[in-house]
Amino acid sequence: MKAEKSITDVMTTADVEALPAVVDLMTAAQALRIGRTTAYALAREGEFPCPVLRVGGEYRVPTAGLLRVLGLDPSIG
Repeated sequence: MKAEKSITDVMTTADVEALPAVVDLMTAAQALRIGRTTAYALAREGEFPCPVLRVGGEYRVPTAGLLRVLGLDPSIG
């Protein structure tokens, strides 16, 4: 059984590019190297580095916005 990644694990470019269309806040935070407390604070304040959707009681991050922030958007350049 594969061990689950923690927030301190580094995501590679391939990991990020393989993400589904929408990810949870902690996955986006991991890609951006932002800790849990900071990620939730930024999301609550509307200051997260990329667009965040509030779905019920949870935050979701569209991967397209995350890729743009990381400079990995294939439509740019």
